Amino acid sequence: MKHQVIHTNNAPAAIGPYSQAVKAGNLLFVSGQVPFVPETMEIVEGDVQAQTRQSLTNVQNILKEAGADFSDVVKTTVFIKDMNEFAQINEIYAEFFGENKPARACVEVARLPKDVKVEIEVIAVVE
Repeated sequence: MKHQVIHTNNAPAAIGPYSQAVKAGNLLFVSGQVPFVPETMEIVEGDVQAQTRQSLTNVQNILKEAGADFSDVVKTTVFIKDMNEFAQINEIYAEFFGENKPARACVEVARLPKDVKVEIEVIAVVE
């Protein structure tokens, strides 16, 4: 099956040998997004909620480039540095997903790129 690389300047450039997203058939795999501001490639200022909002904004912009939105997401994985911040992350997460409640895994990890507090990846179904 052929696949299509998805790229937008409205999300952070890949900082390694990977793509922002790849579309294969009607599935879109969005790489883990950390809270970088695309224009500066710097971590957004603020707490875990600000970082979650920026990570999800980056996901949103990649979805948009692929012709999708959060209603098309079927699976997410949320990597967090501190499980004690789960409730604050969930508040922002719920703002973006609304009534769509995709399958999700949430894991606490020892460390994330650039020592950010959260990283989020998604899988969506697109036409």
